[in-house]
Amino acid sequence: MTANPEEIRAQGMAQGLARESLAADPFSQFEQWYQVAVGSGIPEPNAMTVSTVDAEGQPSSRTVLMKLYDERGFVFFTNYASRKSHQIEANPRVYLLFPWVALARQVGISGRAERISAAESFRYFTSRARGSQIGAWASPQSQVIRSRAMLEAKVEEMRQRFRDGKIPLPEFWGGYRVVPDSIEFWQGRDCRLHDRFLYRRAASGWDIERLAP
Repeated sequence: MTANPEEIRAQGMAQGLARESLAADPFSQFEQWYQVAVGSGIPEPNAMTVSTVDAEGQPSSRTVLMKLYDERGFVFFTNYASRKSHQIEANPRVYLLFPWVALARQVGISGRAERISAAESFRYFTSRARGSQIGAWASPQSQVIRSRAMLEAKVEEMRQRFRDGKIPLPEFWGGYRVVPDSIEFWQGRDCRLHDRFLYRRAASGWDIERLAP
């Protein structure tokens, strides 16, 4: 398929999404769409919205970057002391959304978030740029800070602390894997008559249903 996002959008809206064209499992279908998104050249194709709910039932949403995915689920990384992490620990039910607006496509994922192993987090952490590793140590994510200068001072403190060697994985930082119960694929169509297909986890695999737009 062409790498031009406008052509991908036009082709998708004209052809739509048919049941017979879908992969048998949502992970294969996601792989197909994700590779198209990557190849299209749109910014941050791995950007996804993570929605969580606090103890009062108030939802919160924020955009993060998906860094890993396979048949087990979709992984993002964060500070385990952040607001999203506190909410996940209290209520692991989350919703992910990939908003590929330029392609007239969305993927929505409902499931449970669980911490990945420290070994998996370490493997990803060591692949990050040194500046990002320093940032993970320096930022008390979601906490109130007095100024930007305070944050920059903490960054410099961490640079000095780790100036002579490799930077270790912070014990307060790591990944969550969202294990899906359902995944919806949304293909935009003219006149708001979009194609929507929902994969639901079942005992024998995945059930697939078409939803009204």
